[in-house]
Amino acid sequence: MQEEEDLQYEEEILRNPFSVKCWIRYIEFKQNAPRHVLNLIYERALKELPGSYKLWYNYLKQRRKQVKNRCVTDPGYEEVNNCHERALVFMHKMPRIWLDYCQFLMDQCRITRTRRTFDRALRALPITQHHRIWPLYLKFVRLYPLPETAVRVYRRYLKLSPENAEEYIEYLRSIDRLDEAALRLATVVNDERFVSKEGKSNYQLWHELCDLISQNPDKVKSLNVGAIIRGGLTRFTDQLGKLWCSLADYYIRSGHFEKIINTYTEAVQTVDPFKATGKTHTLWVSFAKFYEDNGQIEDARTIFEKATKVNFKQVDDLACVWCEYGEMELRHENYDQALRILRKATAIPAKKAEYFDTSEPVQNRVYKSLKVWSMLADLEESLGTFKSTKAVYDRILDLRIATPQIIINYALFLEEHTYFEESFKAYERGISLFRWPNVYDIWNTYLTKFIDRYGGKKLERARDLFEQALDGCPQKYAKTIYLLYAKLEEEFGLARHAMAVYERATRAVQPSEQYEMYNIYIKRAAEIYGVTHTRSIYEKAIEVLSDEHAREMCQRFADMECKLGEIDRARAIYSYCSQICDPRTTGSFWQTWKDFEIRHGNEDTIREMLRIKRSVQATYNTQVNFMASQMLKVSSNATGTVSDLAPGQSGMDDMKLLEQRAEQLAAETERDKPRSKEKILFVRSDVSRSEMAALSRQVNPDEIDIDEDEGDESEENEPDEVQLEQQSVPSAVFGGLKVD
Repeated sequence: MQEEEDLQYEEEILRNPFSVKCWIRYIEFKQNAPRHVLNLIYERALKELPGSYKLWYNYLKQRRKQVKNRCVTDPGYEEVNNCHERALVFMHKMPRIWLDYCQFLMDQCRITRTRRTFDRALRALPITQHHRIWPLYLKFVRLYPLPETAVRVYRRYLKLSPENAEEYIEYLRSIDRLDEAALRLATVVNDERFVSKEGKSNYQLWHELCDLISQNPDKVKSLNVGAIIRGGLTRFTDQLGKLWCSLADYYIRSGHFEKIINTYTEAVQTVDPFKATGKTHTLWVSFAKFYEDNGQIEDARTIFEKATKVNFKQVDDLACVWCEYGEMELRHENYDQALRILRKATAIPAKKAEYFDTSEPVQNRVYKSLKVWSMLADLEESLGTFKSTKAVYDRILDLRIATPQIIINYALFLEEHTYFEESFKAYERGISLFRWPNVYDIWNTYLTKFIDRYGGKKLERARDLFEQALDGCPQKYAKTIYLLYAKLEEEFGLARHAMAVYERATRAVQPSEQYEMYNIYIKRAAEIYGVTHTRSIYEKAIEVLSDEHAREMCQRFADMECKLGEIDRARAIYSYCSQICDPRTTGSFWQTWKDFEIRHGNEDTIREMLRIKRSVQATYNTQVNFMASQMLKVSSNATGTVSDLAPGQSGMDDMKLLEQRAEQLAAETERDKPRSKEKILFVRSDVSRSEMAALSRQVNPDEIDIDEDEGDESEENEPDEVQLEQQSVPSAVFGGLKVD
């Protein structure tokens, strides 16, 4: 039923039945009307304008909104579906309508109808718009466990976008269709024009293929795995170790053990350690693990023994072989055998050589490998005796291959067995081996352990240690050691010594840590001596800290003086701090000072504070004006005259503004100056009154007071008599100032 307000819209529609705007205005007016009324208006509009995309889009959106949150079996859903079908009669070239319809069907979980609608959309739309449909289509087929449907859809998709093959391969691996995944991956690898969207190189894709086919020989049937990997051996000569291992892994998983064995044998005979760029020891380790996995421990030992005699390119390769050898014995609980193996590895060879001396074989250099020594030390701690473990650590230190962590481990081991002085000696040996900053952890642990052990019993020795640690200590690491030193003095030493340490720390730490160090210093001084003792500390901090931190320190200093009742001291601090506080950027400081004066000052002090504020403002503005003039000068020298900078002389306008601001500040400063109250008899035409007053008060700083009659003290207090002579002033001097 139509209402009176509808009449104007109805009349407009009668006059312009084919105007979309008229129908849209009517619909917007009836937006809050019952849905059947709104739907009726839409239907009337579409009857007149069936080809209007705007009307159809808004109508379908409104209909979907009306059935939202209903059960999918509600009849209203089918009505909306039919409405979409009617719209597609006219809007079948509009991808947005298709996408909304397909998403609506997906929400209803109508799988077959949704799939057919997607297919209809692809047939109806031009191929240039298919890229808008496929993402939603692929998302739909991945929602449900229908791998056959998804595979068929993906195959169609790759005909249009073959560059997205990696997405399909990943999906095939997720549904365990590894045979087709391997086929697709092989196709990608062989296509030289293929560019990975994930940024993978051709070798990375090829390596993925090798892993896929070698680890799943029972599922990959369509490819010749052996031929593929052997082809890679000739193609990627710098990765022979990994490829041989992949081929051997494939034969193991396939159950062709005689072929694992032949492959490994061929690999270790083929690969030249000096020409290979990968880790060649992995071939030998994998070969030995193959025998180990099959329970042939003796054969595995034989392989490891042969591997230890190979002339590897790097010492680390041989060290890894020895460590893997020991690990194998540990896995089979042959602990004594593991110890013997590592002791053999670290034995001194007949001919010693330096670790990096490449002219010597690695067998003569492995005795200096920290990797082998570290594993031996761990085994000795777990399985050996105290004496044997100590001998291993001492040998590491003698060879000068220890790290700071090895030193700390050795000292902690001695401490656990209550050899405290021996542990301190270990720290001392470590300190002699390293320099800053590597020695920091050793010093930190040493000093902490020493204090925990002796406390104040050996105070002088502890002080010597701290002084030794601080000698040459970089600023970055000084803070921790100084705080530890000060804590020692506070707990076991003298308070004045602690204060001296804190004072040294404020100068020794990094500039970024000085503020924090001063805060600690002030806090400890206040707790030990009282707040009055912190005045000199505050003054020193304000002197050396940056402006930002100095401002905060000044405010805290003034607040302390105010609490002590020293109002004049606090006011002097505020006055001093004001010189580094630009009123434009540090308004909080000036507000704090103002609040202080309101509480503790009077009208004169507030006026003085405002005068200082204007003076500081003028100082900062002068600096800004000078910088601006210099910038304009440089710009004018580089590009010509100021008038040539730009049309409209924007540079001159800015300069005029700066000059006007400077004149205004100068006038404000002039008003603040005290004025002379003496009577002025006459004024020169080119000098102002204030200038005359300033000239009269000027004193020559270089003037020497010479007293010619030094012997006559009685005459010093008597003024000299001056004979004045009166003379009339000509009337022309007064000009217009003469009084009639």
